[in-house]
Amino acid sequence: MIVGEMREVMRTVRRAATTSAIILITGESGTGKEIVARAVHRFSKGPSWPFVPFNCTAVPRDLLESHLFGHRRGAFTGAERDHPGVVRTAKDGTLFLDEIGELSLELQPKLLRFLESFEITPLGESEPVHVNTRVVAATNANLETLVQQGKFRSDLFYRLRVVPIHVPALRDRRDEIPSLARHFVAKAAAADGKGHLELAPDAIELMTLYAWPGNVRQLNNEIRRLVALADNDATLTAEMLSPEIRRRRIIGATDDDAMTISFDGTLGAATARLERQMIGAALRKHSGRLDDTAKALGLSRKGLYLKRLRFGL
Repeated sequence: MIVGEMREVMRTVRRAATTSAIILITGESGTGKEIVARAVHRFSKGPSWPFVPFNCTAVPRDLLESHLFGHRRGAFTGAERDHPGVVRTAKDGTLFLDEIGELSLELQPKLLRFLESFEITPLGESEPVHVNTRVVAATNANLETLVQQGKFRSDLFYRLRVVPIHVPALRDRRDEIPSLARHFVAKAAAADGKGHLELAPDAIELMTLYAWPGNVRQLNNEIRRLVALADNDATLTAEMLSPEIRRRRIIGATDDDAMTISFDGTLGAATARLERQMIGAALRKHSGRLDDTAKALGLSRKGLYLKRLRFGL
């Protein structure tokens, strides 16, 4: 079930998918940017069309152009056969360019020309080739900062950022953690033949309080470890979690703003106390400036207003 911040993300995905606009997905590593890109593809193209992911860091820079745009046999030393390139492979489907911030300055103008005309000229060919494809790019880098540093072209940045979609960090989507954890447990248990595994309430509570610097990927890996070491049809308890998750203090909090949560009572009550403390601390940090506070907490201004109303802040 999609809840909280990701519900808003998916609403934007559904709206954007009905257009041909280029989409730029941003967010920390491990937040699920490729999942969002696949959702764009599913809502716009459907599973019968190709979805072609390409990580811009996976290929040496001197071979990146030929991998993207293709080449003819003999176009350069080592080109022993024709290669269509990932752009042509994604014809009529979706091309997902991951880690776009790592693209070299030398190749950025060629990508820009493709995004403007949707034509490519493979190495060794003289005539351009038109390729009809949807383009979705993603990065965990701050492209605006890279533009200021001269490491990323401003015209390419604005060409990519037609529809920006930001995927919040998992620490800003704590209401998703219980359902995500249960989903990963069920999936891993089925894959490992562990029968029916359950998460104990104390384990869910600790996972909800943890900051998850590695985001959804880290949560999934933690669940995989738990399931791998569990007996069949077992209950996964707090004692089985990694030491850093068992700490009461939220990772990343300063000594002045450290927050502790009592483990007495329900998960809902603990989460409410946590939210109240975080909102209060953020309001103090930003001297009551609502726009800055909402941005720091990953909330909309309306969302912050409703939570302050709820908690009497």
